[in-house]
Amino acid sequence: MRILAILPTRLGDAVLATGCVEAVRRQHPKAAFTLAASPLAAQIFGAMPQVERIRLLRKQPLGLHWAGLWLKSVFAGWSLVLDLRASVIAYSVPTVRKLVVGKADPAVHRVAELGALLGLDPPPAPCLWFAEAHRQQAAALLEGVAGPVLAIAPTANWSGKIWPAERFVEAALALTAPGGPLPDASIAVLGAQHERALANPVLAKLPPERRLDWIGTPPLPVLGAALSRCRLFLGNDSGLMHLAAAAGCPTLGLFGPTNEVRYAPWGTHAAVVRTPESWADFAARPDFDPAANAPYMHSLEVAPVLAAARELLERTQDRVQAQGA
Repeated sequence: MRILAILPTRLGDAVLATGCVEAVRRQHPKAAFTLAASPLAAQIFGAMPQVERIRLLRKQPLGLHWAGLWLKSVFAGWSLVLDLRASVIAYSVPTVRKLVVGKADPAVHRVAELGALLGLDPPPAPCLWFAEAHRQQAAALLEGVAGPVLAIAPTANWSGKIWPAERFVEAALALTAPGGPLPDASIAVLGAQHERALANPVLAKLPPERRLDWIGTPPLPVLGAALSRCRLFLGNDSGLMHLAAAAGCPTLGLFGPTNEVRYAPWGTHAAVVRTPESWADFAARPDFDPAANAPYMHSLEVAPVLAAARELLERTQDRVQAQGA
């Protein structure tokens, strides 16, 4: 049996799709998978069992990347095409069965939407696959670190989603202060290499002896394995937020001009805190522009973030004790 899975392009969407793909894999434990993925998404799925090959989809003019995938797929004899991008491929290559994601519903979480595609309720939660090398490299990242680690991700793919750097610093220092819930914890700062300029103002204000610079350094599976050993993740609505939640790290996502109903970090170990304005409030503004360098997150104060972080830490204490047992 041969299965073609066409995966989302962006990191967050790719992570949210992992549970769906894993559910299909478990339904067909002897199938050979071909994955069509962006270079970024391919990192997440690289250690997935039963993968025969990964076809990298690099966007080309005139949709030539789709033509290339079609040429490599049309004579393959698929048993199933799982198309999570609603492309033309599922309708233009011979297959016994196809599952194609439908139109997005802003009132339905993406994970629930993908679960419905498979007829599964509750939907399969996002997951990560690790090779032993990933775990070893993650351990090296944390070598010499004693005590808990607070991971923070002060970046995002557009500036309107970014909480001010000075508030990340204030929150991180409060959480790890001697009287805080994570006293003297190390603080890992996450982001892609091209986001270093956004992260540097945060790194510069953290105590050097407790600061871990993970900007652009570890591959995503290694970062996921490291996040699985962190006590708390605090970050903007981003792919790294979803990576942390999929890794099992207690995850607090910060939301403003994006829709937490659809894109909250998934799981009972995750929570969100948002601006006083709702997503609908932002969307209704006549001047709302996701591409603008606008201070949409500035109305979110530090106090509610700290309160939500403390509540999440308390709520996940049993989970951490079970992992350490």
